[in-house]
Amino acid sequence: MAELQPGAFQRRALSINILDEDDGDDPILSVVNIVDVFLVIIAVLLIAVIENPLNPFATQDVVIIKNPGKPDMAMVIKEGKELKEYKSSGQIGEGQGAKAGTAYRLKNGSMVYVPEPQGK
Repeated sequence: MAELQPGAFQRRALSINILDEDDGDDPILSVVNIVDVFLVIIAVLLIAVIENPLNPFATQDVVIIKNPGKPDMAMVIKEGKELKEYKSSGQIGEGQGAKAGTAYRLKNGSMVYVPEPQGK
């Protein structure tokens, strides 16, 4: 067998102790964890902005009704990159026009619109 030199065991024990250092007291690790948390929060906020129907990058046209049936009701219409807001005055409107069809409320509460035939 090979004979060990007197300082070889001591050097080996020293190198093992270096690997066993405790990193729990390192303050930079706390900062790294906080940065990770903020990155997750930013990702969630970006997803929320993208999913918003009034997102300026969305390609669909959207109509949103705020406070339906109340005196301060408003409609927001997004067509392309243009936003229009119409607010209710609370008054009943009247005007001239032609009957466009009939709406029926079903037993389950949903509404069905039946357009008028084109010949009338």
